Amino acid sequence: MLGQHGNLTIRQFYGFFLGTVLIGLFFVLGTSVYAEAKTGDVVMVPESFSSLAEMVSPAVVNVRTEKTVQGGGRVYRHFNQNPFGNDDRFNDFFEKFFGEQQPQKDYKERSLGSGFIIDKDGFIVTNNHVIENADKIKVKLKDGKEYNAEIIGRDSSTDLALIKVPSGNNLPVIAFGDSNNLKVGQWVVAIGSPFGLEQTVTAGILSAKGRVIGSGPYDNFLQTDASINPGNSGGPLIDMQGQVIGINTAIIASGQGIGFAIPINLAKGVIEQLKNKGEVTRGWLGVVVSDINDDVAEYYGVKDKKGALVMEVVKGDPADLAGIQANDIIIEVNDHKVETSRDLTNLVAGISVGEKVKIMVLRDNKNQTFTVEVAKRPEESKLALKGSEKGREDELGIRVTNLTPEIAQRLNLSPTEGVLVEHIESGSKAEAAGVQAGDVIKEINHQAIKSVKDYSVLMSKLKKNDAVQMFIWRMNAGFVVVKLTK
Repeated sequence: MLGQHGNLTIRQFYGFFLGTVLIGLFFVLGTSVYAEAKTGDVVMVPESFSSLAEMVSPAVVNVRTEKTVQGGGRVYRHFNQNPFGNDDRFNDFFEKFFGEQQPQKDYKERSLGSGFIIDKDGFIVTNNHVIENADKIKVKLKDGKEYNAEIIGRDSSTDLALIKVPSGNNLPVIAFGDSNNLKVGQWVVAIGSPFGLEQTVTAGILSAKGRVIGSGPYDNFLQTDASINPGNSGGPLIDMQGQVIGINTAIIASGQGIGFAIPINLAKGVIEQLKNKGEVTRGWLGVVVSDINDDVAEYYGVKDKKGALVMEVVKGDPADLAGIQANDIIIEVNDHKVETSRDLTNLVAGISVGEKVKIMVLRDNKNQTFTVEVAKRPEESKLALKGSEKGREDELGIRVTNLTPEIAQRLNLSPTEGVLVEHIESGSKAEAAGVQAGDVIKEINHQAIKSVKDYSVLMSKLKKNDAVQMFIWRMNAGFVVVKLTK
């Protein structure tokens, strides 16, 4: 019995061994085939960015500017050599004796940025904030050559500028790509001069599209985690084909891995106008609009909250002359759907002045179409004179506008004093606390708010983490108090 038992055990052992070997072999082969298929489908990390950098970087330039700032005063003194060494008591004596009436010295303020060459005639794209108010602009190429540049045109609304160096220098150029076809997660490369360190190359992915950061009416930024720092402004964000798909423009303070670039498709038209005319002309309807929140959608019977609510029509402007009225909801422009107030702004901005467009509105639950002849959009500084004074999104994510008696009557609002919340930035402190578009802010910390100026002055006095109590009148709810911190 023992022998039989032993023989049986040996057979089982060999059977188990053979089976294990076969299963292991199958597993190894299967795994290698699977791994090969997966790596063949998706290349997670490019082998190298060197070829891309070598191809593109000659067309990326360092932009240095110099401007005169009047009245250095105390600040100027601390940043310049003192003939009395580090002892400021001599200057302090004169300031105490004569007050602040001493002659203030002018000083030269220097700044650094980036840019890229778009054609052999010497045209270079950069940010408006890089060259704004500059007395001198110098451009330095990768090969060390330097040129004096002149400003061809600037557009503060999109923070774009076009400068030019002398032609005939056989300059390297970089081509435009197509930002509309970008996909979140694809590789991108930034080239520029962060902190003045010329020809710095960083790589990352496209983190998001269509970001609104409150910098202006045409916010539509690309977000990337490719390292972008001060000095990168105006430099190109490129795709893996070596084409410009964005212009590096902004960062979030203390935000690591969060940078923003202007999509090249938004910039193309601006650059073309700056090149041909030296300025940018945009279309204008003459309406003050806001997004449609839940309360407004319910109030007006809008099912999907899409469209732009006309809060005010500027008398004598195109919309008024065509018959569009306050409380209309604009849902289409030339058959293009309007889902938000920002959609409307961008659509109209791209229409030529004098062109007639068809605008469909929802009025009393019925669609009506109007033909509007588009006018030239006034300068940003003059818009407040044509309509209500408007603010921009603040640190809390709130944009307000003055509440005039006329607007209050048109929107069926009981209060006639206060500021109207026109827009709440998604993901902001205000949104988290429950502030809504359409709210009327009457008081902040028991201080009356009667205008955008009152609101701005009070908010500027509050420090970070200060408590903020807003006394608000809300449609269909009456008075509410919203608490948050700055």
